[in-house]
Amino acid sequence: MKVSYLLLLFLLLGFASCKYDTAEDPAPVAVTGYPDQVEKIIISKCATEGCHTTQSKAAAAGLDLETWSAMFEGTNNGAIVIPHRPDFSTLLYFTNVDSMLGIFTQPTMPINQPPLTTQEYIALRDWVTAGAPGNNGQVMFADNPARHKFYVANQGCDVVTVFDGDSRTAMRMVDIGVVPGANPPESPHNIKITPDGKYWLVCFLNASVVQVFDTNTDQLVKTITIGNGISGQWNTIIVSSDSRKVYAADYSGRRISVADIDLGTSVTWPTFPYNLHGQALSPDNDTLYVTCQDESKLLKIPVNDIINYEEVDLIQGNSPGPFQLQPHEVVFSPDFSKYFVTCQNPNVNQVRVFNRSNDALLAVIPVGLVPLEFAVSTSTGKIFVTNQEDNTFPGMTGSVSVIDIASLTEITKIKVGWQPHGIVVDEKKKMVYVANRNYAGGPAPHHPAGCAGKNGYMSLINLLTLQVDPSFRAEVSVDPYAVTVRP
Repeated sequence: MKVSYLLLLFLLLGFASCKYDTAEDPAPVAVTGYPDQVEKIIISKCATEGCHTTQSKAAAAGLDLETWSAMFEGTNNGAIVIPHRPDFSTLLYFTNVDSMLGIFTQPTMPINQPPLTTQEYIALRDWVTAGAPGNNGQVMFADNPARHKFYVANQGCDVVTVFDGDSRTAMRMVDIGVVPGANPPESPHNIKITPDGKYWLVCFLNASVVQVFDTNTDQLVKTITIGNGISGQWNTIIVSSDSRKVYAADYSGRRISVADIDLGTSVTWPTFPYNLHGQALSPDNDTLYVTCQDESKLLKIPVNDIINYEEVDLIQGNSPGPFQLQPHEVVFSPDFSKYFVTCQNPNVNQVRVFNRSNDALLAVIPVGLVPLEFAVSTSTGKIFVTNQEDNTFPGMTGSVSVIDIASLTEITKIKVGWQPHGIVVDEKKKMVYVANRNYAGGPAPHHPAGCAGKNGYMSLINLLTLQVDPSFRAEVSVDPYAVTVRP
């Protein structure tokens, strides 16, 4: 009896021990964040060993496809998926082999492997069209309407690239203009954020409208006809401090049109004797300063007494020789005591500084070849100037001059990208964003454009160190001309 009991006890302990010793924890399941059908394609054919994985991304254009969230960090050249925009998502360019299905380019991915089947490619394309959602249905960047953003107007493609200000990744592409797919494009020439941060606005070279978009949704709010609907070259816009009035300057028509954002209406002033371009508003919004781009003049126009405008002589005894200054842009110092004017004539290449109280010439600052746009930093007391055709740096066309406002001198030039034009200071992030047009003679883009022309790209300058971030070279669309930032 005792023996039987001991045997039974031994057997029970043996079974228990065996069960414990042989049981294994289930293998962890990788959570990629992709929907099932997309996961099967990307994980098995793209995020493979030695290719687009977290471990090997440095040798694969910086692209990590192991997870849905990592995918949105993009490559060394920027975003590869723009939600809802298969026409601007390069993931599709490099996995497509049929021109009837969309844009395609070389090398075909996966590299040195059979291409995706038509069904697999269509599955990816339809997924991107639906917003490229994660496995929980979430669309990237849709969670925070108030997020920090900056915007790039692409003059050659009638589209605005919207960047997430935190990740500095392109998050949306927004079609703009009156006629979809217009050929030639309507060409967005200037983009601005209203001072209250509610709207972003665009004017066009080939459309007599100002378009108003909501900064939360990036959806079109209204289209305001300007210039009585008569065609013109609407170069620049400036917004009153109450975020209601928009002044648009027509270069060839020599007109100013004033749009009311709230009412959606506009009035157009009588023509002036000069071709108009850059604009600035006095701090009380009473006087509009406008450059006469083919002359050596600037107009000061009382907004409530427009026929009694003043002409400011920008030469004032400091002659550029036989050349006109060709003033392009005008901007005020942070305290509004001075105004700065870029003189773009390639035989001149100056920034001229004037006293606002009496319009006296204070300084002539030599800068780079063809100075155009300004960006002012209130926190550092510096003004940044894009020199679109500068040859200071061998092998590069273009630079950015940095002017110290206190001393009225150029303190350095910065090598950015090819033919820089648009520029804006992001005080919140302590960065300066530069739009490089790259339209003539510059580097070949990483991928083909979504419309006719060659892509340009963005550069980033650290506001505090004045160093260019070498890791940021975000390719955008054709002829990125203007840039603005949401406060």
